[in-house]
Amino acid sequence: MGFKDRLKDLRAKKGITQEVLALDLGIPESTVRRYESSDENTPRRERLEKIADYFGVSVDYLLGRTDDPSPSEKYDRPRTEIENLFFYELDKLSEEDKKKALEHVRYLRYLAEQQHKK
Repeated sequence: MGFKDRLKDLRAKKGITQEVLALDLGIPESTVRRYESSDENTPRRERLEKIADYFGVSVDYLLGRTDDPSPSEKYDRPRTEIENLFFYELDKLSEEDKKKALEHVRYLRYLAEQQHKK
């Protein structure tokens, strides 16, 4: 299974469209479509790392070099106090409310990214 298949599979498992993935990654939707249509459209290292981080898998898994999706060691770090509190509160929500919370977090991240561009 190559990059295009892994990307399609991960996106489907996450239950998101190409449009949502593109928005979350900050790339054009046409780029996501290209990635999923041909094995010859593999992103550069920086974008590969961003995609791997987004799905919580290793770059080697994305590229089909391993069947172990385990991310790199940086995910083994302990959570911060704020992360623990966030997940504690999030766990109390219904699935629908969790989806709403995720949209809010994505919007906040978008605003932060816009601020950093200025």
